[in-house]
Amino acid sequence: MSLETPDTLEMAIVRSSGLDTLLRDLTDRAVEAVPGAAACSITVRRADRLLTLAGSRGLPSGLDQRQYENGAGPCVQAAETETEQYAPDLAEERRWPAYTEYALSAGVHCVLAIPIAVQGERGAALNLYGVAPGSLERGREAARTFAARVSDAIDVALRVERRRESAADVRTALLSRSVIDQAVGILMAQERIDAGIALERLRRVSQDHNVKLRDLCSDLVARVSGERSARGRT
Repeated sequence: MSLETPDTLEMAIVRSSGLDTLLRDLTDRAVEAVPGAAACSITVRRADRLLTLAGSRGLPSGLDQRQYENGAGPCVQAAETETEQYAPDLAEERRWPAYTEYALSAGVHCVLAIPIAVQGERGAALNLYGVAPGSLERGREAARTFAARVSDAIDVALRVERRRESAADVRTALLSRSVIDQAVGILMAQERIDAGIALERLRRVSQDHNVKLRDLCSDLVARVSGERSARGRT
């Protein structure tokens, strides 16, 4: 198995239409690389909650989510304690009763969760699922090797995602500033007041009616624009 270097991977992600396909490819590669693996997922803690970044083809729906909801399960424990979790036979497993019942009903009998070191996050894990008891036993070393090799790739993917989120926040802030400025201009023209007084009035109405300033200004701009369009048609 060959993985791109962090630099080439970052370039690929930046060119990509999204991260999902590239991360999904990592989980599919894990299934191919680890003997006995039928499915794979990547768990990461973001904003104080665990979520699944990607899952391979064949991953039963809800398999990770059930763990997050219960706060217990192999991938949760691996991410939170940074220790490998292996359940060779879920029918005999007693650590996570609510999860094991669900997993068995989905056809999963063996689970291996390998912690991954991810910069800027407090927990991550590579989760592998087998359909027969003990099916992942001989693939444990290959799973550890794969987890170590993909940690850089996951770091890069998360870094690019943060940049995109930051850029989106900047665009939102600029749009908000623009609509507020337009609303201030409307009040200045309508009531012949200066910009400071107009902005203060908008803020006071926003607070009194428990409405976000941006939303209040958007409504005002939309209403005035609609009135101007109506006059233009008459």
